[in-house]
Amino acid sequence: MSKAGRLRELLDGDELMVAPGVYDGISAALVGKLGFPAAYMTGAGVSASGWGLPDIGLLTLTEMAERARVLAGLLDVPLIADADTGYGSPINVARTVSEYERAGVAAIQLEDQVFPKRCGHLAGKEVVETDIFVVTLQAALDAREDPDTLIVARTDALAPRGIEEAIARGRRYAEVGADVIFIEAPESVADVERIARELDAPLLLNIVPGGRTPELAPERLSELGYRIAIHPGAVLGPVAKAALEALSSLAGMTAVPTTADPAGFFDLFGLTAWQALGERYAGYERASA
Repeated sequence: MSKAGRLRELLDGDELMVAPGVYDGISAALVGKLGFPAAYMTGAGVSASGWGLPDIGLLTLTEMAERARVLAGLLDVPLIADADTGYGSPINVARTVSEYERAGVAAIQLEDQVFPKRCGHLAGKEVVETDIFVVTLQAALDAREDPDTLIVARTDALAPRGIEEAIARGRRYAEVGADVIFIEAPESVADVERIARELDAPLLLNIVPGGRTPELAPERLSELGYRIAIHPGAVLGPVAKAALEALSSLAGMTAVPTTADPAGFFDLFGLTAWQALGERYAGYERASA
């Protein structure tokens, strides 16, 4: 059975799948040794570890697909892989699906943010209209060569447009054929519970240390009906913190202060400077839209 087939079989079961974030050889090798049912290729981790960049849509399909190939080759378990907004128009999305499948990915996550996207737990997100993302989603579904490859549809609508629209988008994406629905960054336990109550589809929840979503125990998420819990920062955060402390000690200085939230982490990789550059060209982007 293929890894995609195995993931689909696990999705049909009763147990919550806890998928730690992987982004390089060390993280993938360690996760592979500890009995997790699946792993999650975190775009934030790949951006930071591979290119020293914050998670604001700076990487390309080629860079992400190559990293997916490395990770999938190291793992005996299915890999759920972040594919951001699909890296372009619907025909680009079709190529993204093809390249990710060739890389050995079992599930491909696409999101409805305006490009350039940003980490789901950062402020200032914008989303495309529902019908636009439906076309993206349909292109991804049509492009699958392996019918077992799962498509994860993520909506970031909750922060800019509210939970009602986020849930409505989740329903629409499930109707189109998405295999898993991922509503990003619910900000309270009540929101997490409401999403589970009002969506009749396999659900994924993103648990980010210091992020917007409260951390619930796997047992509680399972009770609510969530099928997958991804933990993109489970390795990345502690590794970055330990590295910063070790290098600061080696240099004979105090560790660089940073906050525990995603914005503080990405500031280590130039978030403030990149955002300033984005603002510099914002007028041009709006005029070209």
